[in-house]
Amino acid sequence: MTSPSSAPGDRARAVIAGIGSCLPPLVVTNTQVIARGNLDTTDAWITGRTGIHRRRLAGPAISTGDLATAAARAAIDSAGSAVPRPDLLLLATTTPDRPCPATAPEVAHRLGLGTVPAFDLAAVCSGFLYGLVTASALLRSGTCRAPLVVAAEKYSTIVDPFDRDTAPLFGDAAAAVALRLGNADEPGAVLETDWGSDGGGSDLITVAAGGSRLPATGIDTGIGIGIGTPGHGDRCFRMRGRQVYAHAVRRMTSSSEAVLATTGWRPEEVRAFIGHQANQRILDAVADRLGVPPRHRLGNIRDVGNTAGASVPLALADAAARHACAPGARTLLTAFGGGLTWASATLLWPDAPVRTTAPEPRPPLHDHQEVSPP
Repeated sequence: MTSPSSAPGDRARAVIAGIGSCLPPLVVTNTQVIARGNLDTTDAWITGRTGIHRRRLAGPAISTGDLATAAARAAIDSAGSAVPRPDLLLLATTTPDRPCPATAPEVAHRLGLGTVPAFDLAAVCSGFLYGLVTASALLRSGTCRAPLVVAAEKYSTIVDPFDRDTAPLFGDAAAAVALRLGNADEPGAVLETDWGSDGGGSDLITVAAGGSRLPATGIDTGIGIGIGTPGHGDRCFRMRGRQVYAHAVRRMTSSSEAVLATTGWRPEEVRAFIGHQANQRILDAVADRLGVPPRHRLGNIRDVGNTAGASVPLALADAAARHACAPGARTLLTAFGGGLTWASATLLWPDAPVRTTAPEPRPPLHDHQEVSPP
């Protein structure tokens, strides 16, 4: 579903004014993944089927919130004085620090943002673009002035290292953008968006245990209702690869076509295409169907793997740091994830310096602790 455009003559748009990213320091190769899980596969097979050569993993002392805090701070530093102090923080993640409470308020606290609204958003690999749509709408409505959209994932906590189908795919990372209100013709302007979902495919990408349907541990409710203990596999990420491949290609293609039509761009006019970094074959299939030539396809799946909700902004940060596009270049972003969910956006390539930083260790937190603003 394409998001409503502004009223005639209304040129106000959310503008990406700051970009930050965070990669954990540990680099893990395909060979190491194979050895750790004693997987029946090879480096050549993984590379050929996915395009992934290596990924970054966070150690046990680093949480999703640590990655998110570092990326968010980097985005604030990138924006500098171009953006007011952030007054909203939206965190897209499938791997929050704990089921309750949300991770976003603690991240905002660690950034010294005081009592700004902050919440988690769960749309799996479409999370960043869902967050971008939401923050852009809130910004244009006047609900906020300077939202931060953060996407952070620690999939190493939910991936089964012994599962040949998923263990080689995922990495840990975070990325963030700082937004401000601007005009539709300036670099960084988010022009049009499209998003959708299909709950009929909710069983294709799952972590079965940990929610109310199947708690992570067995529970005696005391009211005559017993909830069984899930097996190891129920607590891990599972994916039906062939079905997901077909859905991902179809949904990202159709969503991209919809948002391009709303924007008034032809696919051959796109100068930067970034799709969710799930699998290089999926990315190429979508770009081929759209007619985006290889020279305009940007990504970093080779070096970081599938970082789920963080993949699109992480690829954006990587390309921007390499000056892969000129500010103002016509850009298409698209993603697909569990739910099923999908989303796409057109924007003008940002003119913002990229800041990349290491994870921030979590400091001791005390009730009503005051932290100075950045």
